[in-house]
Formats: sequence, structure tokens, C-alpha cells
Amino acid sequence: MIHGYTPDHVLMTGCMEPIFKQKEGWQRIYIDLPGMGITKSYEDISCSDEMLDAVLEFIDLLIPDKKYLVAGESYGGYIARGIIAKRSECILGSAFICPLIIPDAEIRQTEEHQVMKVDREFMDDLTQEEQEEFRLNSVILDEYNWSRYNKDIKSGIALADMEFLQKVKQNYAFSFEIDQSAYSNPALFLLGRQDSMVGYKDALALMDMYPRGSFAVLDSAGHNLQIEQPDIFNSLMEGWLNKVSKYQKEDK
Repeated sequence: MIHGYTPDHVLMTGCMEPIFKQKEGWQRIYIDLPGMGITKSYEDISCSDEMLDAVLEFIDLLIPDKKYLVAGESYGGYIARGIIAKRSECILGSAFICPLIIPDAEIRQTEEHQVMKVDREFMDDLTQEEQEEFRLNSVILDEYNWSRYNKDIKSGIALADMEFLQKVKQNYAFSFEIDQSAYSNPALFLLGRQDSMVGYKDALALMDMYPRGSFAVLDSAGHNLQIEQPDIFNSLMEGWLNKVSKYQKEDK
């Protein structure tokens, strides 16, 4: 499970663990990317290529010679596509939550930020600074989403080494091409219709490269889709896990 840029693994545990509570037999591995969470000794990393190398080394150390699934959110989805490019034969299934498709923000197809629902009574209880922060990337402004945002996302951002991450962002894109061959195992793309950070349209251009992929564009969902549409998120993610299990049984 690979989180996005600046939060930590709690973003992924927050949305994925409720699903796995209903399932048995799944090992979960949540990582903190270099410079985020409680990682250490990452200062020599200077680009996304080296971020990916660190993740691959971690996988090789922790589960050598094993097959696995990979799930990534935002930048974590970009790293996941890098893993597929390097190790597709090892990956039984892939899931992407509001994935970063194009690293260059100037050429992404993004949506204008818009708020879809507001609990004004709750918002009045927040400070002006909190309201501005909450509105920045959220499209549903209520107590539930504020609580999840603080627990799953903001807590991790507070731990990030921003100076290091700014350095890496100067070389945000991989130096090699990804998505050059079809990935034929079950895949799931969960995309926010109101995602103003990475958008959803660029991901749809990958459909031919994921012939067993499901692409869902959710309304009233921004870049925090997993928080803003939890019921649909849980249903689609569980369906993906079931599909992977069934596919493996059929393959045997």
C-alpha cells in the first residue's frame, strides 16, 4: 500500500483496513515513502527514479520471490505504475486511488475546484485558517470528512520533510517510459470527478493498457475520494479484491 506525496501510511490504513476487517488471509504491508512518515536515511534520494528503487528494494527485502498486489494513492499510484513497468510478472492485481498520471502539473487535465456539499453550521465552528485549509482540496465539507482528513492525511503531512520533498519534486517524473505494455491482471482505477489536483481524464487514456481494468469516475469526489465517498470506495475495492482472488483460482 503506497500513499501519496507528503502524507504517510495512515492515509492507506485509514481507508483499507475497514475493508480487510471483513476478510481473512490477507497480509497487508503499509509503507512510508522516503521523506514521509517515520522514514530515515533517505537524504541521498533526489528523484522519483530513486524513490521507486527504494520501494523495490523494500519489496525484495520483505517479500522476496513472492507475488503480490499493489495499491497506490496519488503519487503512490505513479510509483505503483513504475513497479508494474519493472516487475509486472510479480503483480497479481493493481488498484489506483486518484492516481497521479502526468507528473507535470502544467499539462495535466484537471478540474476546477468546486465544493459540492457544505455543512455550514459545522464550518462555522472551525477557525478561518481551518476552513481555508479544508476547502483547499475537499469537495464535501462536513464533520465526518474533517475528522477523517485530520486523522488520515493531515497527521502524516505534519511529519513530512518538506525541504527534501521539494528537492525530489524537481525530478518528479521517471526518466524512463511507463505504460508501454499492457497489464493484463485485474486493475481498479478510482477517480474523482471533481479532483482538482490530478484530475480524472488522463487516467481514462490508459484504458487500453489495462484490458482487465475497471475505471470508475465518482461524482462528489475530489482528491480525497476514499474519504468523501467511503461506501462506494469500500464496495469497489472489495469487488477488486474478490476479482483478484477469483482470477487466481481460475488461473490455477
